[in-house]
Amino acid sequence: MKKTNANRIRALRIWDILNSETDEEHRMDTEELRRRLAAEGIECERRVIYNDIKALCDGGYEVMTKRGVGNEYYVAERRFSLPELRILMDAVRAAGFVTKKKTRELVDKIAGLAGGKKGDSLRRNVVRFDTVKSENENIYYSVNEITQAIIAGKKISFNYFYLDEKLRRVYRTDADDPEKRRIYVVSPEQTVFADDKYYLFCHDDKHGDVVQYRVDRMSNVSMIDEDKTPAKEAADFDLSKHKLQLFGMFGGKEAAVKIKADRSLLDVVIDKFGGGADITAPGGKITLRADVQVSPMFVAWCCSFGNQMEVVAPAWVRDMVKEHLEKTLAQYV
Repeated sequence: MKKTNANRIRALRIWDILNSETDEEHRMDTEELRRRLAAEGIECERRVIYNDIKALCDGGYEVMTKRGVGNEYYVAERRFSLPELRILMDAVRAAGFVTKKKTRELVDKIAGLAGGKKGDSLRRNVVRFDTVKSENENIYYSVNEITQAIIAGKKISFNYFYLDEKLRRVYRTDADDPEKRRIYVVSPEQTVFADDKYYLFCHDDKHGDVVQYRVDRMSNVSMIDEDKTPAKEAADFDLSKHKLQLFGMFGGKEAAVKIKADRSLLDVVIDKFGGGADITAPGGKITLRADVQVSPMFVAWCCSFGNQMEVVAPAWVRDMVKEHLEKTLAQYV
């Protein structure tokens, strides 16, 4: 039995070495494998390596062999292609909710999936992103608790905070006791990555609606032994539709808005709404009809294009835009 275990350990070490350090352009011959194993206290003959390689291939571990005086071995098949790994690495680097420490760890793990030499090349070829990274190292614990609660159909509890001018945490407090941190209890529905942030969409019994919270601003997240509220709002919740209606992840009163804009803003409109809006282009103008959640961020978005964009209807949304512009102008008079 001991000999069988030793054989298995040796074969798995051969796989680990070849999988992490070789590819079709960087092969490892039998003698190098013997030296690597010997350095770890595993002595073996050439024929033993041949037999182990065959056993690995028979067991579904695809090790390629280039025949010669000293056979050369490598692992060619990878679960991810280099472009796919590159996209994953860049996504981690660009994600604001991933801390600097965890960014380094995740990027290193992703690069390792490419194999030794190509992984080193991916690590060296760094793209710099102008992203402010979160300092909340507990975000991964929070994500784990949220995920487990969604799977189990349970509620979660947490505290929520903002940062002051010195980047210190300022927790939301209990309405009845300003000295006590408020404890939120919600039914988690889905998580979403948007605007370089990670958000939790959940049903809040207190509000009676689906609301969203930034995961990096949540602390002491814990799954509690209480079943999720079977709310109609949660059952009818459509994340893809909801996200298209939000601006800067700020919610507001939903409205069917009509907007006119210069044709030069067509790409901007498509990037924001995609197929979630009715867009026509008569003449040199475009007309947009879409369901949005009217928030200060939506109003600011419309005003950011100056006279190139106009909110036509409904009247109450148009009035919000006028009020926003009047208050802004008053600061410069």
